Amino acid sequence: MTLESALLGFAVVAGLMTITPGLDTALVLRSAVTQGRTQAIATAAGICTGVLVWAVAAAVGISALLTASEAAYTVLKVVGTAYMLWLGFGMLRSAFRRDPHGLTVQAENLKPAGLAQCFQRGLLTNLLNPKVGAFYVALLPQFMPSDTPHLLAGVLLGLVHNIEGMLWLSLLAYTAHRARAWLSRPKTQRLVDGLAGTAVIGFGLKLGLSRH
Repeated sequence: MTLESALLGFAVVAGLMTITPGLDTALVLRSAVTQGRTQAIATAAGICTGVLVWAVAAAVGISALLTASEAAYTVLKVVGTAYMLWLGFGMLRSAFRRDPHGLTVQAENLKPAGLAQCFQRGLLTNLLNPKVGAFYVALLPQFMPSDTPHLLAGVLLGLVHNIEGMLWLSLLAYTAHRARAWLSRPKTQRLVDGLAGTAVIGFGLKLGLSRH
């Protein structure tokens, strides 16, 4: 397998994974609707950075070690579950605190989240999810050319996934921004917060209850 064919094959598999609705999609759409396009793109950048970190970690064997160590995997899973539940319940709380006229109980909820905060939210969501590392441990070896250093191949494969993710999530953010006239309605924002919060909590529970 040449490096070019490996990158092309991985691009197809990673692309299918990217467009499958999941936690990343929920976070970006929620940011686009309740905060703005710029905040949504910052969230997407954090998500993709987390993916790249896991790809590099898998390439150097850190993710493989984490997968082999039951204790390390369990600790990261518990922390990741707690973070997702905290994030999800925060979204639900925001949905219930928003009144029919778009006002919130606390004034700080009216202020858009900072770009650094949005980036951090996306980054931590993926860094604290060991299943992302397990995904790369299972997938990367199948696309590792024998004549290319593993670290270099892992970085390049991770960049392919990263670029696809940024393009797709940015498209979602742009689409949601274009529909802002409808999406900015208070009832719609409450609905988005509620759906996104429920989705995040669901992914957190799924992670916490999973055996591997």
